[in-house]
Amino acid sequence: MDALEESVLASVWRQGGFAFCQLMRKCRSDPSMAEEAHDLAWEQLHLGDWHQVDCAWRDGYALACVYWAEELRRKGDHAEATRVLDMGLMMGGLAFRPRLNAAISSLSQASEPPSAVRGDDQLTVQVASSTSFCPFVLPPGSLQGPPMRTMAFPSIQKFLQELFAPGVPAILTDTMAHWPAMEKWKDLSYFHKIAGNRTVPVEVGETYLAEGWKQELMTMSRFLDRIHDPGDSTSRAYLAQHPLFDQIPELQRDIVTPDYCACGDGELHSINAWFGPSGTVTPLHHDPHHNLLAQVVGTKYVRLYSPELSDSLHPFSDPMLQNSSQLDLDKPDYERFPLAEKLAFVDCVLGEGQMLYIPPKWWHYVKSLSPSFSVSFWWRSS
Repeated sequence: MDALEESVLASVWRQGGFAFCQLMRKCRSDPSMAEEAHDLAWEQLHLGDWHQVDCAWRDGYALACVYWAEELRRKGDHAEATRVLDMGLMMGGLAFRPRLNAAISSLSQASEPPSAVRGDDQLTVQVASSTSFCPFVLPPGSLQGPPMRTMAFPSIQKFLQELFAPGVPAILTDTMAHWPAMEKWKDLSYFHKIAGNRTVPVEVGETYLAEGWKQELMTMSRFLDRIHDPGDSTSRAYLAQHPLFDQIPELQRDIVTPDYCACGDGELHSINAWFGPSGTVTPLHHDPHHNLLAQVVGTKYVRLYSPELSDSLHPFSDPMLQNSSQLDLDKPDYERFPLAEKLAFVDCVLGEGQMLYIPPKWWHYVKSLSPSFSVSFWWRSS
């Protein structure tokens, strides 16, 4: 084993992972031990709160994925090897991310070219007028107030002074024309080719607050089929808030981190993908970070409420959901939540090539009006 592997095993040993370390050392002479080591590390990742899992176990899990995937590759099971490597990228630590990505790249080159995809794999977009969004009904009162502020490619100084510092939401236009994604992502066959066999986590159901909501792991190709045939609202699939660009670097080359993210401390927290069919909904909630929501394909309706109105929006008391409102804007119960009925808000339809700046703690509700792919950039500021 190399120095990095020895260092990770030493850290796992200090966490009590004696059996895991012994199994990993046996892998050099008996690669079949890798699957058992993988299963042992997987158990450790799920013993308690995910956020309390020591990073040593995450790195150990990723290392076991590297070894097990290599054994699967030797046996000719490239699909399962790719799935294991993707699990290492999604659930493992950062220490072996370059090795995981290199292994996936090598597998991709060794595998057969992707099979042909249907000729109708364009992400067709329903152009919505300002008054009609059939077949989706917007929340009561939508788009009846003054239009949201719009800025055409503002300078960093103007963004900082007029939006960032005072905490004012706005639409930014003419900021994404140079992104390769603006053309490439309209064709679903591109995703089949780049990532069709990759495993991704997908939300299934109406919203994360709805009964029956769940998460599933599936290949990108299977997910793309669900975009073509989303089914009813209870079976709708949504690749939501996932760091897809860390997992699949080829897609990261299609986007550009906006210079606006350098405002304040300029500490980028995450870049997440939001990819799904028409009708996906993110319920009313707020986030602790500055957010630029970049709309690459399709259109979305977005409604925002000021942080000053938080109490009137009735946040959940559960600590896991306290950043989400109990108010369902699609079916508002104003008898139960009377304070929310006449609250002021701003809203917009976010179109292709537009970014929406959402300041920290601003409540926002989002509904896709067409098949849609958005990218969110979250960054911190003291």
